[in-house]
Amino acid sequence: MSLEDTLANWTGPSNPSEQERQDRTERMVREAIQSHRPLSECRLSVYAKGSYANDTNVRADSDVDIAVQCHEAEYRKDESAGAHSPAPRHAGIWTPNKLRAEVGAALRAKFSGQVVDTGSTAFMVKSGTARIDAHVVPCFDYRYYFSSGGFRDGTKIFRKNGGSFENFPAQQLENGSGKDTRTRTRYKKVVRVLKHAESAMVENLAHRSVPSFLIECLAYNCPDALFLRYSWTERVRDILAHVWNGLEGGEPTEPSERWLEVNECKYLFDPNQNWTRSDGRDFAKAAWNYLGYGS
Repeated sequence: MSLEDTLANWTGPSNPSEQERQDRTERMVREAIQSHRPLSECRLSVYAKGSYANDTNVRADSDVDIAVQCHEAEYRKDESAGAHSPAPRHAGIWTPNKLRAEVGAALRAKFSGQVVDTGSTAFMVKSGTARIDAHVVPCFDYRYYFSSGGFRDGTKIFRKNGGSFENFPAQQLENGSGKDTRTRTRYKKVVRVLKHAESAMVENLAHRSVPSFLIECLAYNCPDALFLRYSWTERVRDILAHVWNGLEGGEPTEPSERWLEVNECKYLFDPNQNWTRSDGRDFAKAAWNYLGYGS
């Protein structure tokens, strides 16, 4: 099989059977939350996020991320103050510990011994004959207020043993879809190609594992024009080259030159992230060589 044929084959999403299991998993988690009586007293949204929701998942994906968002508390940050508010608004009984405890209880009641507390932010519901692995994340409303006026909504996630961070799933969905439209539906296909390449490299001991979200963000920061090249071979080649060249050196001091997450609300490379510019560069180089561009 030629490289062009391999890359074209990698552009596809999950097959219908896998998609059905993903949909069923999301539905079963939602049923578990809705049937847990203590959570009936809490205003909640239960929804898929990540690659499954953003349609960048691939046939090798084996899990789905699901948020359980509590609307009883709003955590805030004021840009001008430079600090988080000391306490959420309208929290009542719904503290991070309370929400986590009830979400865990709801999942255990539904899935019995198939629930694992990851010890960090999520509960993992193990796969079964009719469903795939699910990572279920309790979270809260979050709002960032700009000093110039206006605000940005997101979610606030608390780690089990302390600390927290913010996510912006709605913005990720909107921006990813926008780029896919601008690139004639090739952006998400390229993301799938790069994820397949990463899986193949790991399987063949050609490179270490790379977070799926990082791969998605690397592709997002590439110019739209690169996705419009004539062939998949050219598109992937030029995108890997752009990542390699674009991440050379240290993080820019000029904010407009820094790369962003797909949500465009957070910088992609930051001391609080779980990856570095070198990780992105190393992945691009490894994929370049693995796919044969260097030969």
